[in-house]
Amino acid sequence: MPTATTIGPDEIEPAIQRLAAAIRARHASAGRLLLLGIANGGVELARRLARRLGARSGTIDISFHRDDIGRHPIPKEFAPTQIPADVTGATVVLVDDVLFTGRTVKAALDELFDHGRPAKVELAVLVDRGGRLMPVAADYIGLVLAPAAGEKVAVTLDAQNPRRDTLRLEPAKSAPQSKIENPKSKIR
Repeated sequence: MPTATTIGPDEIEPAIQRLAAAIRARHASAGRLLLLGIANGGVELARRLARRLGARSGTIDISFHRDDIGRHPIPKEFAPTQIPADVTGATVVLVDDVLFTGRTVKAALDELFDHGRPAKVELAVLVDRGGRLMPVAADYIGLVLAPAAGEKVAVTLDAQNPRRDTLRLEPAKSAPQSKIENPKSKIR
């Protein structure tokens, strides 16, 4: 089994700085700029970016908009949607830790538009790992990685101590094999 690869704060912090600089270059004024972290991975990243930009940050919870809701029940809400200002007419930057298939972004857009109609919506991600299944592209990217199909990208941004931030490429947990019982074995 392959081992995990870890990227630490010495690479993560410059990536966050690049994200903030790119957003600032496009939005000189933070007046109507809202950074909304997609729960749960994007919440801390949105907070950090908002502090650097002097913008407001909030949270988007996608639990009720996931397209796999039939297979996975709605989890206990860890970070419910909290938007600090009216999104109508605002420029909203959705923020997430990892961009993969695009499904999370689609769900975040659905939740966002339940709250109003922004003037513009952009996407900032710490890691773009490729593998899109939907036509979604990030406007701002901190790092680009190309993990193998069987690898997962796990990001931990420590709110108390950024020196403990980690990004790990690790083998994806395989789904448990379901048991297929022989129906004849139940006949007595």
